[in-house]
Parts: sequence; structure tokens; C-alpha cells
Amino acid sequence: MTTDSVSFDEVRQLAAERDALILAHNYQVPAIQDVAHHVGDSLQLARLAAASTASTIVLCGVHFMAETAKLLAPDRTVLIPDLGAGCSLADTITADQLREWKAEHPGAVVVSYVNTSAAVKAETDICCTSSNAVDVVQSIDPDREVLFLPDQFLGAHVKRITKRENLLIWMGECHVHAAITGDDLAAKVNEDPEAQLLIHPECGCATSALFLASEGVVPAERTHILSTGGMLTKARQLGDSRVLVATETGMLHQLRKANPAAQFEPVNAKAECRYMKMITPEKLVRSLREGTFEVEVDEEIAEKARLAVERMVQLGGTPVPV
Repeated sequence: MTTDSVSFDEVRQLAAERDALILAHNYQVPAIQDVAHHVGDSLQLARLAAASTASTIVLCGVHFMAETAKLLAPDRTVLIPDLGAGCSLADTITADQLREWKAEHPGAVVVSYVNTSAAVKAETDICCTSSNAVDVVQSIDPDREVLFLPDQFLGAHVKRITKRENLLIWMGECHVHAAITGDDLAAKVNEDPEAQLLIHPECGCATSALFLASEGVVPAERTHILSTGGMLTKARQLGDSRVLVATETGMLHQLRKANPAAQFEPVNAKAECRYMKMITPEKLVRSLREGTFEVEVDEEIAEKARLAVERMVQLGGTPVPV
């Protein structure tokens, strides 16, 4: 990573001096991805935070991710280089709204997408990410009602896969993923009918993709509804294919690194999260030098929220060591 004022060596030296682990989400700007110790999706970053022995974790992502890291590593200092890095999806439900919804459905199991505040997680039974949402729901007694929140598109995907009629879905959405529409996808497929499709389940076009596959517009074997981590695994298997990608555009950097032979193009080139892009190399350096900005979670909230996140992390295996 090199910018006019920041170098890879400078960042890594500062990280070593602070005993800091730099974790970056797949949607961060390429310069941040390239200098991070680890790049991954929400579940991978949560597991890495839980397993790390570093005294400081610098989370280059959005605020709920830093909160999650603090929940799993309460004895560590957790920093986020820009406090303004929020999440439109997390903002679609509050703890008060969730408590009201739970009161309407006594006995229901609450499954919260990790893209939620710590206060919402504190009202949750188990968290999930896009990569394990189906597994989480399938782990619940089929006779129990499930409240799934907050993403309506991911919820619809989970309901479609599990065929679970007692799954109720909160009508929230990520403004970036929701804006990647079925029309966008259909137009791109029309331009390049031989392309592989990698589609995040939060996207507004996920249902359209399955419809196009069922109608034979694109072969079902070339239509892949995947988390960002799943996209990387699939990308390595695609040889020199042309690939249309429906998710935040930051993901293209990791996909191209994973398979330089393939041609990866966004379904919607404007699908960029301004919150994810708020963290710059200069802000990362400041964070490492000055300890800005430390993320804290109220202990009463943290104690309740931690259990829901730990259940998510433990499902399907123990945390991997760093």
C-alpha cells in the first residue's frame, strides 16, 4: 500500500509498536485491504477477533463490526479509524423495536444478522452472517417460531432454502445491496449471457437471479448466491471465466486477487458503501499512532450480546488461531 503520505511499511511498523492486529472487511478500499493482517467477511473477522492475542484490534469496517470485536475480545482495546462509519442496515431496527416484536411473538427464537447494534444483539438469541444464516436457522427446533432480522432479502433467501414457514422477517435492507436490482442483473446478463453470476443474498436482485435461472435465461449451475467469503472460494474455481458480481464494489479487489485469470465486473458499478469507504490509509495511521477511536460497549448490554455472538462463532467449529 502506498499513497502520497502513507506506506505499507509505516503502517505495519506502527501496528507492531502498538501490538495491533489490523482486520479489514472485503468492502474496504483496496489500500486498506492490502495493508491489513487479515481481510474477510463479518464471520471471519469475528472469529479472528475472538482468537487473537494482540493487545489492540483495529477494525477497518463499520461500527457494528468493531462492537462485535469488542464483545468477543472484552479485555482488548478495539479501535475503529472513523467513528462515523455506520451501517444503513443496522439502523433499520432498534432494541426497543425488537422488544416490541418479541412481545408479539412470545417463545420465538430471535436470529439477528450480525449487521446490528450491540443493543439489538443483547435482545437476540443467536446472531448470524450471510455465510452461516441458513445453518443457524436450521439449528433451531423446527417447531419454534423464528424472528429473523433485519435484512429482508437475506431473510427471504434463508426462508427459500430452509422452506421454513414459521420464519418471520423484519423488513430492513442495506441501501447499497437493495439498489442492485433485478433490472440491473437482467441487463448485464443480456449483454453477457455466458457469464457466471456471483450474488450476495442481501441484494435486491437475488430473487431475480433465481427467477432467471428457473426460466433458463442463465443456467442454474452458473448462478451462485453466496456470502463474500463464499464468493472468494467460488472465484478460485472459475478459471478464466467472465463473472458478474452483485455486491458492494470493494469485493472486486479480493476477487481479482483470488483469480487473476477471470474477468470480474460489477452488476451495478455504483454499488459503493460510503460508510465502508470512510476509512482511509491516513485515518488508519492516525488510529495506530493516537489510539483513535476506541470502541466501548456498556457492560450490561455486552454481557447479553456476547452470548448471541459467541453462539454464532461456535456454530460449525471453534475459532481459528491467529
